[in-house]
Amino acid sequence: MTEYLPNLKLDAAELPQRIIVCGDPSRAEQISSMLENSCVLSKNREYHSYTGEWKGVEVAVVSHGVGAPGAAVCFEELAKGGAKAIIRVGTAGSYQKEIEPGSMVISTSAVRCDGLTRQLVPEGFPAVSDRSIVEALVRAAKQSEHGSNVHEGMTLTLDVFYNGVLDFPHEQYKKAGVQAVEMENSALFVIAALRGFKAGSILAIDGYADADLRSEYNPHTDIVSSAIKEEAIIALNAITKIKV
Repeated sequence: MTEYLPNLKLDAAELPQRIIVCGDPSRAEQISSMLENSCVLSKNREYHSYTGEWKGVEVAVVSHGVGAPGAAVCFEELAKGGAKAIIRVGTAGSYQKEIEPGSMVISTSAVRCDGLTRQLVPEGFPAVSDRSIVEALVRAAKQSEHGSNVHEGMTLTLDVFYNGVLDFPHEQYKKAGVQAVEMENSALFVIAALRGFKAGSILAIDGYADADLRSEYNPHTDIVSSAIKEEAIIALNAITKIKV
């Protein structure tokens, strides 16, 4: 009897061992349309699951929604379902001027400024991506026509998107050399360490983190859309090379 994954609403036997994850359900559908023999596995809340083949290798594409807590539910159930390698295809705000919108960042590690992982592991526990996945993403990026626009380094995971009365910690992490900020990587990397699967992440830059999000932020541009499509191709090429 296979294990049922209640929030993903599917049987573990339906999942391949290599999985691409992203926040937006519509992006998951878009990526799945790039696969051969693509089909829908399930749709429940923000968790939309697809399967298909990329260059003859079976791959799943699953959306996890926005933010670490909901994404963690997805990652935990994928682990229960037998996932051996997961690559997150996401978006992020840049901390560095040379990392412009439309470029990409391969995350080597995540600064844990989220609340979720603080309830899973001690404060000093690192959130680190799997080196073999980082290397596979770097190799795939070099073969891409956008390869010169792909960076590699630390990212930061933060829960808050629109600010309140407290200041964002952006300036200190910019000075520390963090490349970009997003909302789910630390959850993925920590859960991967706890549950024993390989995890990595590539992020399309859709703006600068210190811009006024209420007036300046516009992720719906052609250059960002192109980067999102290209990072998906890079991730698919990378995950098919990972040993599981």
